[in-house]
Amino acid sequence: MPGGEKSILRFTTTGSVDDGKSTLIGRLLYETKSIYEDQYAAIQKTSERKGLADVDLALLLDGLSAEREQGITIDVAYRYFETAKRKFIIADTPGHVQYTRNMVTGASTADCAIILIDARNGVLTQSKRHGFIASLLQIPRILVAVNKMDLVDYSEDVFNGIVEEYGEFSEKLDVHDIVFIPVSALRGDNVVEKSGNMPWYDDVTLLHYLENIHVSADRNLIDFRFPVQYVIRPHLDFRGFAGKIVSGTVSPGEEVIVLPSARTTRVKRIVTYDGELPEAFCPQSVVMTLEDEVDVSRGDMIVRKNNVPVISNKFDATICWMDETPLSGDKPYILKHTTRSVKAFIDSITYKIDMNTLHREAADTFGLNEIGRVQVRTSQPVFFDNYKTNRATGSFILIDALSNNTVAAGVIRGASRSLGEIINESASTEDLRMRSPNAVWHKCNISRVEREFRNNHGAAVLWFTGYSGSGKSTIAQRLERQLFDMDCLTMLLDGDHLRHGLCGDLGFSDRDRSENIRRAGETARLFYEAGNIVLCTFISPFRRDRDFVRSIIDGSRFIEIYVQCGIDTCAQRDPHGLYQQARSGQISEFTGISSPYEEPLDPEIVVNTESEDVSGILDKILEYLYRKEIISGK
Repeated sequence: MPGGEKSILRFTTTGSVDDGKSTLIGRLLYETKSIYEDQYAAIQKTSERKGLADVDLALLLDGLSAEREQGITIDVAYRYFETAKRKFIIADTPGHVQYTRNMVTGASTADCAIILIDARNGVLTQSKRHGFIASLLQIPRILVAVNKMDLVDYSEDVFNGIVEEYGEFSEKLDVHDIVFIPVSALRGDNVVEKSGNMPWYDDVTLLHYLENIHVSADRNLIDFRFPVQYVIRPHLDFRGFAGKIVSGTVSPGEEVIVLPSARTTRVKRIVTYDGELPEAFCPQSVVMTLEDEVDVSRGDMIVRKNNVPVISNKFDATICWMDETPLSGDKPYILKHTTRSVKAFIDSITYKIDMNTLHREAADTFGLNEIGRVQVRTSQPVFFDNYKTNRATGSFILIDALSNNTVAAGVIRGASRSLGEIINESASTEDLRMRSPNAVWHKCNISRVEREFRNNHGAAVLWFTGYSGSGKSTIAQRLERQLFDMDCLTMLLDGDHLRHGLCGDLGFSDRDRSENIRRAGETARLFYEAGNIVLCTFISPFRRDRDFVRSIIDGSRFIEIYVQCGIDTCAQRDPHGLYQQARSGQISEFTGISSPYEEPLDPEIVVNTESEDVSGILDKILEYLYRKEIISGK
């Protein structure tokens, strides 16, 4: 970053015992001149005394190794170094199975995870466990460093075998960016400099990859979230609210809502030590003042009026249990979420994950280092987003109220909702769908499976949801053309088209919006059963309506695509001036202005038309369809 402050990359290193993690970290510190000469001289002497041919750079981390050998429960160790391009923070986590909780802690803020695999041993269970945790924590990138290549004669076949096996495993995870680099941390091959011992590998070195990761693209600059940490009132003429902007941006004059009171006001000033700002963004820490006298205290959250998080006292979460004392469903815990602390209970355990097989299994409790899905109930509402959308507002910890120990760390999957809230547990989907009197559903004469076989591709419903003007139709039209050119049977159902005929009798009340989506969903299902890839572009602002459509399509074939775009950008794109009319009151019940939009909690795909171009978005969607084997021939 010439002429400016260097960016910071946080990454975690993990691997099985003796995979060479300490040596790799030592190599990075040494090659970037991040250790003192006397430190290097000391480990050089120690290496010579041990009769080693090479300097053992792992000795730089010897204190940590000694703790492990003694069986002491350790915290994550953080290492720091920098290059001419950027600064780095390494979360050095233990590789032992019993330290799973430490890996969760170290990886929770990482932009990248380095998983080391010993080329001699290949892919181990622990290697898969670490990949699963990285996927669970939505770490954007995984770098698999196949280490100790010098001990397998720098064999390309060995490397390719590991790439194939781990690549096949990673397809089961929610991981979209994974790279493999063959290295020898001991000898420095492909760590900082390209290795002459592996001429068959012509890609980047490990450090080059780390230096060129685009971190800023991972930040959520759409959803403004400002948890209030402290109220500042130095004198009667100033009352400000201090905190860190965990996502999004904000400017003076913007209309905001204070949660949980739901009081509406505007931002008056944004104050920092260096003066006032015309705009602030994550992850800046600032003091905001508001135009109106609103009761705000620590734990409250300030958000944009038309972009609010989920407000609920029940949610689904995946947790890692970190305490020697097992989880108790009858015991109250303290839930710490952003700056808010509330009493919480574990209402139920949905399942526990076997960390060896990654299979789900029934459980009554969680022990130390066990991971699984639970339902959490809090004494007061909390304001959260799905962790996949917003890591800052989608994560939490549980604290034992008596010992004050942190007993669990968790990521929020979404607001808890029993299946009975969507469909009655004693009824089938067919029983609950609207139908005319005495009408009987007949199975299709030609099955969807037969049609898929003839079409040479699977059927699916791609449901594009987002604000008007977010780009849903543009993306869907371009995607349909590509699929059509690939000989796929497609059908595009556009919201405006259906309102010219099938739904022409409906208005825009909440009831009519739901009926509009019900009809669209039923139509999509018919085309789906005919073997088509159905592309549906509807604002569909309410989750319950989108959930209904999901319930009538085979689960894995309903693909919810959340097209993110800020409301102001959508308004600028609007060729018909609808947003302007809505803001002036000429159009009522307009989504995002006078009618709410409920963001998807766990969509299959999230795209952002402000930060991604259409070609990249199309590639992302097509990659998903290939991965799910809906289309083939890549």
